[in-house]
Parts: sequence; C-alpha cells; structure tokens
Amino acid sequence: MLKNALVLSLFVVATLCKPLHKRWDDFKVKHAWVDGVPKGWEVIGPAPPEYRLAVRIGLRQDRIDDLIAHLYAVSDPNHHRYGQHLTKGEVEILSTPHPDSTSLVEDWLSHYGLLNSPECQLTRSSSGDWISLSIPAGQLEQMLGTKYHVYKHTATETTLIRTTSYNLPSILHEHVTVVTPSTYFGRPKPQDKTSFIQSVGKTLSETATDLGINDAHDAHKHTVSPTCNSKITPSCLNALYNISYTPVSTKKNSLGVAGYLNEFANHADLKLFFAGFRPDAVYGDFNIVQIANGGNNQSDPGVEANLDIQYTLGLTYPTPNTYYSIGGSPPYIPDGNTPTNTNEPYLSFLDFILDQGNIPQTITTSYGDDEQTVPRDYAEAVCNGFAKLGARGSSVLFSSGDSGVGGGDCLTNDGKNRTEFLPIFPASCPYVTTVGGTNGTAPERAALFSGGGFSNYFGRPSYQSQAVETFLGTLGDQTYTGLFNASGRGFPDVAAQGLNFQVVVGGKIYSVGGTSASSPTFAAVVSLLNDARITAGLPSLGFLNPWLYTEGFKGLNDIVSGNNPGCGTDGFKAVKGWDPVTGLGTPNFGLLKHLVVNRTTVGGRTKKWSVDKGLRRPWFS
Repeated sequence: MLKNALVLSLFVVATLCKPLHKRWDDFKVKHAWVDGVPKGWEVIGPAPPEYRLAVRIGLRQDRIDDLIAHLYAVSDPNHHRYGQHLTKGEVEILSTPHPDSTSLVEDWLSHYGLLNSPECQLTRSSSGDWISLSIPAGQLEQMLGTKYHVYKHTATETTLIRTTSYNLPSILHEHVTVVTPSTYFGRPKPQDKTSFIQSVGKTLSETATDLGINDAHDAHKHTVSPTCNSKITPSCLNALYNISYTPVSTKKNSLGVAGYLNEFANHADLKLFFAGFRPDAVYGDFNIVQIANGGNNQSDPGVEANLDIQYTLGLTYPTPNTYYSIGGSPPYIPDGNTPTNTNEPYLSFLDFILDQGNIPQTITTSYGDDEQTVPRDYAEAVCNGFAKLGARGSSVLFSSGDSGVGGGDCLTNDGKNRTEFLPIFPASCPYVTTVGGTNGTAPERAALFSGGGFSNYFGRPSYQSQAVETFLGTLGDQTYTGLFNASGRGFPDVAAQGLNFQVVVGGKIYSVGGTSASSPTFAAVVSLLNDARITAGLPSLGFLNPWLYTEGFKGLNDIVSGNNPGCGTDGFKAVKGWDPVTGLGTPNFGLLKHLVVNRTTVGGRTKKWSVDKGLRRPWFS
C-alpha cells in the first residue's frame, strides 16, 4: 500500500514537472465582427490558399505600463523629469515581450514549420515585440481557425484579403496582442483622407488676381487681410497666428508628414506654390522616404499630400521636411485570381520610424477611420506605438476628421444598431495631439465639419480630466444622453484653420478644406516651437498634451462660437475652455514661444526652463 502511494506520488511529481502539452487547436475568439461583413464591402470569393500574406504578430510587451508611466513623467511640465525623453534603446527595453511570450509564439510557429523557413522571410522588430513573416493564406487559416476571403469595396472597387473573425490558441491569448492582416478592413480612398476640394483649379495668375493683394507673398505680415476669410495662404496663417520666426536649428530639428493611399507630394507643384505664396523659399524642397512599397509618382500629385507638405514647409522653411510615402502592400504577382493586399499602414509606418536612430521632432498625419471600424486589439497596438514616439521626444499630431460628431447613419456595428456619435481613430488615441478645424478670422469660429467627441475604446486620460469635466458640466444631464461615452478620451485637443487653403495640384491652384489642413498647420507651429527650444539648448516638446492642458493653453486663442453637427443633431458647441469641437483653441505663436522657452512660476515670476542633459539617468530601470 505504501509502495503504491509512493509510486503514485512520484508519478504526480513527474507529471507536474513535465511541460504541459500545448494544444494549438484549442481556439478562443480574439476578434470578430458581430455584423459579419463590414458596411460597404462585399465578398468576392475565398482567398487563394497559396496566396502569401505579409503577417505581423504583436507580442504583449511585458513593461508597456512602465513605458506609459515614463511617457507621462517626461511630458508633464510639473515633473522633475520633464523633457528627459527616452532613448531608442530605453524604449526598446520597455517594449520587450516576456521571455515566456516569445517562447510560446516560437513554439506555435515551429509547430507549423514557419520559424526557420527561408520562404517565410521571418524578421523581428528591434525590441522583439513584433514578428513579421510571409504565410500562405491556407496555412494562416489553420493557425487562426478561420477563413480568409477576397473582399471588394463597392464604392471604389478596391480589393483586399481579410476575415471577419479570427481565433488564437487559448494558451496564446495572454501573450499575443494582435495578428494582422485579419479583421481590420479600413476604408480605402477617398474616404480616409480628411480633406476635400472646395473649388476647381485655377492658374496662379488667376488666383493672384482673386486675392486682390500684392503683399500676399509677405511670409511674416501680421495684418490679417479680409481676403483671408475666403482664401488661406501662408501669409494669412502667419498673420492670424502671430508667427514671426525664422528657424535657426535646421540641422537638429525636422518635421515629418505621414502619407498613405498612393498620395504623392509633388516637387514641381511645391515650387509653383512657393513662387506664388513664398518666393523667399522658392529653392526649398522636401525629402521623400518610401516605406512598405510606398510610391513616388511625380506625374500623379495628390491633393492631400500637396496640402500637407506645402503648408508644413510653407510655414517652417528652411526646416527640413520629410514626406513618408507609406504603401503597406507587400510584393505580389497579379493575375486573375490574386487581388492587391493592402496591409495596415499605421503599423508599417510605426515599424519603420521606431527603428530609426533619429526621428522627426514633429509628425503630422491627416488620415483616420471611424473608431468602431477598427478592431480594438489593432487600435491599442497602434496607439501604444504612438506612445513610444512621444516617449522619444516626438510630437505626434492627427486631424480630427470632417464629419462633426459622426457621418453616415451613425449606427453602431455591434449588432444592436443603436444611433451613436462616431469617434475617429487614431484621433481618439490618448497619446496623440488631435487637431480640429476652424474658419473665419473676425472672429475665428469652429468649422461645421470639425470632428470631435469621445472615444469608446480609450478612457479619459488624467491630463484632461478637469477640462473635460468642466465642459460636461455645461451640457446638463439630458443633452445627448446615451449618444457618447462621457468617460472616454475627449478630442480634439487643439484647432487651426481648415477651410479655403490655396493648394497647387498639377500646376493649378485649388481651394481645399478639412482638418487635413488644420493638422499640418498646427504641426508647423509646433515645429517652430521645437526650433526655439532647441536653439535655447532645451529638448523638444515631445508628447504635447500634458503640457497643453496645464500650461500650453495660455498661449492659445479660445474659440467660443460654432458647433459640429452630425448624426441628425447640432453636435457639440464651442464654449469657453476645452470643447470637443476646437479643443483648447488655436495657436498664438508669440505667446507659445514665450511659454516653451520660459515659464511662469507661482507669484507670476518668469524663469528659464532648466536644462538637464540626461547624462545620469538613475530613474530609468
């Protein structure tokens, strides 16, 4: 009896010490669309099983909470570590997955013969939190317990390969954050771009006649011309936003524009733009960096791309500007059965930029999707990527969208078909600075299209708690009850002009509107502020929001009129203080420059910001 008990106990110990058998077919849903095929898409047929997909597997970052804590510490002007941005290596240390996560995912890939297969072209991000590889669609279906299909967007006939749901083995759920491409359909052009053409193109001479002024070329004129109410130029923005500054630290400071969807910035159009609106910069130009097979077709200029680069460089010359052309489509051999495979572009950009030793101090992006159409796992992974850029000292700005509180039928896609305001992503990410739109000059007021509202994915960050609570107090208890998430991250954070921008496209000038104009405008102001700080021996501003809500708002023009209708309502109203239409307001560069180089202390005294070279970093571990 004793012998049997001993044998049994030894068996139990041996069993406990033996690694558990991993079941790769014990599936649990990772993400699924309740309504099946998203609106606007139709199924063409099953994905060719041999078609190779460029797959990214996101591993859970073991210290992401520590990274976010560091981000807030170096971004809070009242913290002793303000401005001590993390290095690339420090961010990578905080982004590294737990060894158990890496081991389990490698076992999973080995089970399918993918870990050391030359055909898979497996690569890892610097910190190991992303694994990229090429996998046949049929094999990926086995790994994720799903079926991939070819889908066509009915309005644009764009095709891609996606699934409406996918699973992961239960053992991997705590270790894998997202697998792409999977359930993120996105919206192909032109819906993604937050800009729109207001008038047909004219020649430069015709537009100059319309302006009716000879001093439109004065880059630093500070009298706002009446024509600026109908046609915005760099001189209008300089006058309206009190910009009178020539960049000095052009070897250290730079600005980046992220472009997607085959939108190409054109060198020839920029020269014409400068000839008409800023002759002193006529020899200025921008760099182009192509990412993930992004193109550079100079015979096909894009309205969005030209708008962005003409106004960032038009306001910041001679600061180096870089246009990032992001494709997100892997190489493929087209035939009758193989469609193009548009990959998730934000991840392509983040993969590239976070791997660079030097990154622009300011980055602007003018694209977005309805938040509810972006899978939460994907949104969180992308948002964390922007947090990493902020931690490294880059100010990341996004346009807030052009549909007010929501466009279309404003129905939820969770199977309940409730009417609800529709927030925009990545504008709703708490680690970016979101820019709404205004128009007019006397007074400046909220543009009717200015996107704004509250996230359903991301909770309200502490930096805006008081400002948002104050706004909600103006609404009353019954206004729009149930139409928005009052505890969510509120956006936009700031605003800038968004109508009547004069943009050269294909040699002609168009009047262009949208928060796509607002984001590059505010980004240009931030870039000039970064130049002023760097020239004074100070670090770049980095993640702006904690500073904006505690001190930066003192250098903004509060917008108190206008609203952003949508979803069959008048939307929110612009009020004193923060509001989900124009945020904290539009820039006054002169005041902002004083704030970023100096600061007002208790008692009204002004002192210089302290400088910490960060040579000793005992706080990082």
